[in-house]
Amino acid sequence: MARRRGKLPVLAAVAAPPEGDGDGHRWGIRKSDFAALERPLAELDGARDLLVTGGAAQQRVVAVGVAAVAAARGRRTILVECDVRRPRLAADLGLAAEPGLHEYLRWEAKPAELLQPLVLAGAAAAEVEEPLVCVAAGRPASDPATLLGLGSFRHMAAKLREAYELRVLLGPPLGDGDAGLGAVAAEAEAVLLALPPEYGSGRRAKTVGDVARRLGPRPLGTVLVGAE
Repeated sequence: MARRRGKLPVLAAVAAPPEGDGDGHRWGIRKSDFAALERPLAELDGARDLLVTGGAAQQRVVAVGVAAVAAARGRRTILVECDVRRPRLAADLGLAAEPGLHEYLRWEAKPAELLQPLVLAGAAAAEVEEPLVCVAAGRPASDPATLLGLGSFRHMAAKLREAYELRVLLGPPLGDGDAGLGAVAAEAEAVLLALPPEYGSGRRAKTVGDVARRLGPRPLGTVLVGAE
């Protein structure tokens, strides 16, 4: 049965990262948040290509968390930062900023040079059986829609489908103009929104739900970040 138009279901609520994280420190994931993020994974229903978008800060928390949970459950998982306009994942997680997706799409780097394993901190990290592989966005791009519209992006997406059981695409944020979100959505089977708590109900929730449906991939629901 097709889902009705309007607000998407709230699948989980997680904490925001502590003040001071995002400066070369490893992110920790609370055990309660780790468990909460298993629900979005259950909603995938066989989909292997997940786009996470929403608020710029919130979507990074959710993308890392969902990818970490998948890795902990034994899935070969890769997290690809596709926000090439404002790269942030490398700084958040203490990864090398370059080479990244930007350099690969410009044929300036080879695939093996992009892959970086992520070491997770926190009590839940002990459950991780498979390494979580990350691809940072690389240097900022002034033409993100053009860059992500290149055939090299579609070629990379196809190759990753062969190598990993789950691809988590950290997309450009909602409402960031022509930042290439449509091109990223075209490579996804499902989309998960990550938003502040005020988007959990009311008119805002309905508006972003309608926007998510227009992206194309099957909308799973919303994860609220920073909720008490």
